Amino acid sequence: MYITQDIAHRIKATAKARKITIKQLLSECGLNINAISEFSKGKNLSCISLARIADYLDCSVDYLLGRTDNPEINK
Repeated sequence: MYITQDIAHRIKATAKARKITIKQLLSECGLNINAISEFSKGKNLSCISLARIADYLDCSVDYLLGRTDNPEINK
């Protein structure tokens, strides 16, 4: 089972490491400004939205899901 707070944290940390604001990330991915906040509170995030975020952050979906600690695997 995936914990939405952990995934949201990984998205935020990856964005910060790449010097990308959450506002910029969400805007470029066509998502609501509150999407990450809502997701961390348990609201669903579509697989398409997660893939867009991973593409924008230049990492794998598996990395965002916490299935690997290497953002390059399965990219």
